[in-house]
Amino acid sequence: MTAPVDTIAAIATPPGFGGVGIIRLSGPAVPTLAQVLLGSLPPPRMARRGRFCDAAGAAIDEGLALYFPAPRSFTGEDVLELQGHGGPVVLDLLLARCLSLGARLARPGEFSERAFLNGKLDLAQAEAVADLIASGSAAAARAAMASLQGAFSEEVNSLAEAVIRLRVYIEAAIDFPDEEVDFLADAEIGRQLDALREHLTRLQAQAGQGRLLRDGLTVVIAGPPNAGKSSLLNALSGDETAIVSAHAGTTRDVLRTQIVIDGLPLHVVDTAGLREGHDPVEQEGIRRARAAVAQADRVLFVLDHSQLPPGPPPMPADLLRQHDLPADLPVTVIHNKIDLTEAAPGLQAAAVPALRISVATGAGLDDLRAHLKDCAGYIGSGTGVFSARRRHLDALTRAATHLDLADVRLRHDRAGELAAEELRLAHDALGEITGSFTSDDLLGRIFSSFCIGK
Repeated sequence: MTAPVDTIAAIATPPGFGGVGIIRLSGPAVPTLAQVLLGSLPPPRMARRGRFCDAAGAAIDEGLALYFPAPRSFTGEDVLELQGHGGPVVLDLLLARCLSLGARLARPGEFSERAFLNGKLDLAQAEAVADLIASGSAAAARAAMASLQGAFSEEVNSLAEAVIRLRVYIEAAIDFPDEEVDFLADAEIGRQLDALREHLTRLQAQAGQGRLLRDGLTVVIAGPPNAGKSSLLNALSGDETAIVSAHAGTTRDVLRTQIVIDGLPLHVVDTAGLREGHDPVEQEGIRRARAAVAQADRVLFVLDHSQLPPGPPPMPADLLRQHDLPADLPVTVIHNKIDLTEAAPGLQAAAVPALRISVATGAGLDDLRAHLKDCAGYIGSGTGVFSARRRHLDALTRAATHLDLADVRLRHDRAGELAAEELRLAHDALGEITGSFTSDDLLGRIFSSFCIGK
């Protein structure tokens, strides 16, 4: 993609009513548009109060104008921000005036896209802008800010530079075959490659934590009616999100809420009780429950512990088969209502873990929260964590695969040319993260997910 030459405009504040509304413009025609709209070009990077005029010279609004001449702006182009009153009609009139003067309505994410194309941000930093806006917790916001400031990019670039150095060494040796040195037997090559792989493993772990902070974990609460599923949702969320009743089949639809456990966002879904429903509405609720279960990162299958028959608890595989659920579900069996029995709270670790709790008394809920963090592989939101996306993890995984293959080519196959090619592919995969090696289609998909005006 090449840097555009037209001028774009958009409303940069959220829809609705507010004290302040902002119109943002970027492109080569900004100085001319500012002259017409304001009567003169504001001084660079200094707020100036003025009237924003229509074609007849009448004031549409008045407020502050900020002018950022290229290249010292967010996009690297001439940028103008008009900060007026935050009414939707006023902002629409002002935006229409900008468009009538030759600006074009910006696409979603086009300001950030121009910042990337003009070298103001790399791709990982540009994505961090959207992640910062969409942060669901303070920890996620801090991680996104770390990525925006370049923490993730620095790690990726450091790794990419090390790959280049090793690749150059190998390719240089290939280019001079007359040298009486078997470079493939050089222990330093093996040490460098081992260090690269260790570095990448650490980076994958950090990126995995960043992805969890950004995307969170989808947890679906399922099970038979009257087991306490809705009560568990309310207990986890700390709010009366779901209606709780002793009447079976109270929950007819899928209820969703978001909570945060030690910085980890959880998307918690309550579902209709799984049984043979005869009411068409309940049948639809059960169908939706099964669809939600199929998309879950973790299923909490809730049972009423006080209603279980004497003897060993039911096997998880039998429970899943009984309710026509996939055998490979990532499931934890929750034995609720232990306050009605003599059972003690706690986790039973197994291939399919089981946890005894009482929603009524709160017993075992802390164990459940800790268990959910363990299921996600979440360590914490301490220093060194940055925001990351699934595509970043995919690129790191492909880079790791190519480094492993390079090791095989060197130490087993003794094929320097093939090892150099694997290093090139690893470098390309890393380049996709920061945008130094990527496709126009990928850029289009990334920036189209941003909000308009950013």
